[in-house]
Amino acid sequence: MIVSVATQATPDFLVLWNRALGETVKWRGGREVVESIREGQSDDERAEQLVAARDVWVARDEHGALLGFALCRGGLIELLHVDRAHRRQGIARAILTTLARSDNPPVDGLALPGDRATKSLYESVGWKARLLTMRGE
Repeated sequence: MIVSVATQATPDFLVLWNRALGETVKWRGGREVVESIREGQSDDERAEQLVAARDVWVARDEHGALLGFALCRGGLIELLHVDRAHRRQGIARAILTTLARSDNPPVDGLALPGDRATKSLYESVGWKARLLTMRGE
């Protein structure tokens, strides 16, 4: 597996990007996260901008198939997503490990309420929960 900065918003990336946003909005707080990522733009347009800004890292297998990606900007992993068919194979951990060893490693990662898998991933590499945001409805 190769984890690297995305150099272009390829069609397979755009499919996975849109799927990830669709899954994220289903979590409590996910709609707010997605809206902050979109910044009022279309999903594909925003994806292209974030790739151009070098804020997206992708994991591909030895044949070039896209396995997952992370959106990391300003020291924050805002979105970490692995294609459903490839989960529980260490891909998210490989992305996280590569990011941690990069020139600008993240210091925080978002894990939405109820998303135990993401929280467990961060904890498994030694990260600790340090912020809980509460909102009145």
